[in-house]
Order: sequence, then C-alpha cells, then structure tokens
Amino acid sequence: MALAEVVVVGSCMTDLVSLTPRLPKAGETIHGHKFFTGFGGKGANQCVQAARLGAKTSMICKVGKDSFGNDYIENFKKNGIPTEFVNQVEDAATGAASIVVNSEGANLLLNSNDLKKAAHVISKAKVVVCQLEVTPAISLEAMKMAHASGVKTLFNPAPALADLNPEFYTHSDIFCCNESEAEILTGITVGNAEDAGRVGCILLERGCKTAIVTLGPEGCVMVSKNAPTPKHVPAQKVTPVDTTGAGDSFVGALAFYLAYYPHLPLEEMLKRSNCIASISVQTTGTQTSYPYRKNLPQNLF
Repeated sequence: MALAEVVVVGSCMTDLVSLTPRLPKAGETIHGHKFFTGFGGKGANQCVQAARLGAKTSMICKVGKDSFGNDYIENFKKNGIPTEFVNQVEDAATGAASIVVNSEGANLLLNSNDLKKAAHVISKAKVVVCQLEVTPAISLEAMKMAHASGVKTLFNPAPALADLNPEFYTHSDIFCCNESEAEILTGITVGNAEDAGRVGCILLERGCKTAIVTLGPEGCVMVSKNAPTPKHVPAQKVTPVDTTGAGDSFVGALAFYLAYYPHLPLEEMLKRSNCIASISVQTTGTQTSYPYRKNLPQNLF
C-alpha cells in the first residue's frame, strides 16, 4: 500500500441532526420537521475532503464497537481512506454530536500507543493535520512526531482553548483558525479582515510559521514569518444552503494542496481552498456536501 501523503490525527463523530424552525429556548419543546444522521467530526471531515480531491490519506482515530463505529469504518472505505489506524474500542461509544450537546466518546481514548503504531505513516507523510476534538496532548504529540521527521504540520485549534499549550504554536507550520477561535485564543474580536490580520500577527509572535484566520464568506487572511504583512484572500460570493463543515472542507483542501502542490504560492492554495469550501456550502449536510475532484473545475488542479 502506498504511504499516505496527508495524515489526519483526529475525531470521528456521528452528527445527529434535527431540523427545527428555530432553536428552542431553555426548557421549551419544539417540533422538528426532519431528523437524520450524518458523518462528522473535524478530523474525519478534513480527511474525507482531502481524499475526495485525490489525496492518499490515512486517518488515525478511535470509534466505538457499535453500529455508528461500524458505519464510520464503511464510510472511510467508501471514501478510499485506509482504516488500518481506525481503532474500535469496547469501552466507549462512537462520538456523537447534535446541535445542543456534544459528547466526544471514543475520540478522547486516542492515546500515545495509537500514535506509536502509526509512527511510520506519520513520519513519511507530506502533511499531518491535527485539531482539538481528541485529547490536546495527543494532537501535540502527533505534531512533534511530524516535526521531528520534517513533515509539515497543519493545526486547526478547534474547538479552541483559552489556555492552549504554547508548544502548539511552535510546532505549527500552518496554524488555521476561524473568527470565534481567534477570539478565544487572543481576546481580539474579529469583525473584519483587519482584525484577522492583527490576530495573525499575534499568532506569529507566539511561534507559528504561518497563520491563517478564516472569515467564512469573506475568505481568509494569511500572514507568515517571511511575509509579515497580512494579506486578505477573498472568496467568491455564493448563496449558502448549509455552512456546516465548510471550515473542515477548507482545511482538508489546504492539506491536499500542501501535500500535492507544494510549489504553489500559499495565496493561490488559499484561493483554491476558499473555492472548494464555497462549493461545499451550496449543498446540505457535512461530508455529503464535500465535492469530488471529478466534479470540480479542472483549473483547481
């Protein structure tokens, strides 16, 4: 089996989605008009989007020995993602997420031993992607393993922690957060590209090589050690249908470009990643909305 170019260490969630006319107030019952389950979890989402663009991927994660876990393994196979490091555990259920509650389940059982078993895959990757839906120490350990082998790290600090271990910055080649994560990390409210640039500069001071702050429909702002003036990379205007998972589509696309088009200027990678994420918001669902390479404009490749 060819080794993976994009390795994602992260979470799998079964999304439990209720469509309601509005969010209930505390203690209120409202009728939903539709309920469905879908595949989610930031890590798995990012891996699926990279795979659909044509990346050879590997996912390092844990799911429960339950029907959701079995379904998730099938989902990876359907997306061409090897399941060698998708461990099923007896003592926790597959993570599940609904609009109101969020239980991390088996994700929090991912441990050092799991990383050691996958060390050869991590060390031979082009890019290792991490987030914070597994135990933060495990994400950091994976990033250190990647760094030690000269592998690029792409870190998405989501969900954000106000007291993030400073080593996350120094081990991030690319540190990519959205507006709300940026505010939790730096205390700066991000209302526009200028604010995002200020955040980016703070993240650089903390030690990351490149910082990207995503701004939803406004695209993103990049700033890096060798280009310290913040640059706004706008996204094309589209009419969104469902923005769930758009950030993960962006991160997955960026991982793909970092691995397969390393000589493209970063700004061009971000333009293309913006484009892919903006296509994803025009379809409902999370992974169901992620485009495949064959359905995308070929000038993206």
